[in-house]
Formats: sequence, structure tokens, C-alpha cells
Amino acid sequence: MFSNKNVPPKVSPNPGEKLIIEEDCSENKLGSGILSLTNQRLIFEKTEGQLATLSKKVGRLVLNVPLDKIRSVKSEGIIITKVVISTDDQQYKFSVFSSGKWVKQIQAQIESVTKK
Repeated sequence: MFSNKNVPPKVSPNPGEKLIIEEDCSENKLGSGILSLTNQRLIFEKTEGQLATLSKKVGRLVLNVPLDKIRSVKSEGIIITKVVISTDDQQYKFSVFSSGKWVKQIQAQIESVTKK
């Protein structure tokens, strides 16, 4: 279910969980990794390795947030954009290719969870 061209993910899906969007990115404090959005949660797995040799491996799961725990999501920046996720006690800033696309997808999944 969870797939990436370079790195096999280590997170096992929950029952009924579907991958919505996934991307190699970096977070201001957590470093490089793979950000995954499912219909149930937002996941960030740290990666280790060198881009020059194209050898990467998934390190450890550093973020596993159920969608109902996300308090806000927004895009920030003009040239270098980030998707900013806020929970009750933390804020994360992910450098993704299209922050606007991520914001829309995350908001749509949060809405679908809160409607249930």
C-alpha cells in the first residue's frame, strides 16, 4: 500500500487505511524523510543515506499524527514553500514540492474524518 520509488516504507497500514499522497521532503527540526498522508493519519519517516549515490533507507518513524489531532494546516513562503502542521503541542514545517496541494489534501482528509 505505501510505496516510494527509492525507499520501502516501514509503517504498517491500519485496517481500512489508504495512502492519499506521499513525498520525499524535509522538516525544519526533524531533517529529511518521507511524508505520507493517509485517510487516517499524517506520517513522517526519517530517511538516512546519500542522494548522490541514490542509496537511501528508512530510518525511524518520527511522526504519527491521527488526523483528528491536527489543529491547523497552512502553506507558508513564496519561493520556498512549506506546509505547516499544528497539533496541540507541536508545529511542523515540511518543505514539499507543492505545499498548496498538500494543504488541500490534508484539509480534505480531516473533513472526511470529522464528518464520520
